[in-house]
Amino acid sequence: MDIKEIAFAVPEGFQLIIGQSHFIKTVEDIYETLAAAVPGGKFGIAFCEASGLALVRFDGTDLQSSELAKELALKLGAGHAFVVVLNGMYPVNVLGRLRAVDEVVGIYCATSNPVSVLVADTKDGRAILGVADGARTKGVESDADKTARHKFLRDIGYKK
Repeated sequence: MDIKEIAFAVPEGFQLIIGQSHFIKTVEDIYETLAAAVPGGKFGIAFCEASGLALVRFDGTDLQSSELAKELALKLGAGHAFVVVLNGMYPVNVLGRLRAVDEVVGIYCATSNPVSVLVADTKDGRAILGVADGARTKGVESDADKTARHKFLRDIGYKK
């Protein structure tokens, strides 16, 4: 078995969700879920099929997001993994619904940060071992940092 790091850069204005699923109908169910969660939202979905033709299955409402999701899923190449790329949307608005999709087994990350996916290559396939999301922790917030965090969340409308 070989362990590899696969680095993903997330373009400005986009968000990335990487997860694990278990069935080819994942693409359609995630599409329907995201479209219902954010009507008119721009997104792309790609799913790494784990048997049969072992293709990257994909769909989306936005060509740029769909192309990026396909590219990242192909690079990832781990059976039953899926990649969702959101364009001008935020994971906080869709994660609850995404987790409720029957095929979704788990979510590895939801971020706009650079991501490193750690994978294991075996003789038969590839598995996601974990995800390194963003920068390493640098310390603990100060009182001023806490005040800034509270203000930021209220300024963008996530808290009252």
